[in-house]
Amino acid sequence: MKKGLTTICHRFFSNLANPTRLAALEQLMKQPMSVNELAQTLGQEQSMISHNLKPLLSCNFVHIENHGRKHVYSVNRETLDPIFRAIENHAEKFCPKGGKCLQGEKQNG
Repeated sequence: MKKGLTTICHRFFSNLANPTRLAALEQLMKQPMSVNELAQTLGQEQSMISHNLKPLLSCNFVHIENHGRKHVYSVNRETLDPIFRAIENHAEKFCPKGGKCLQGEKQNG
């Protein structure tokens, strides 16, 4: 890693380490949506979704297009597709059936 990349990585992953933001990204990976559509899909308040989209916008994880008065959000596929593929690959290969990384703090069994 380049010198100073630790700070960038921390900011990058901290921005993604939020359940509401991840849920929004997961929905936006399926299709572009407005804040109201995301709020309805996720069962969250519109203000909560807007609040969580701001950091994603500032880091260019999502983009916004204006369709008249409607603002439609879409994901930055160049960045997020490889990340989500890497996570899925890791989970399939290294976290099968009860792997520690998929469990909460309490382990079953």
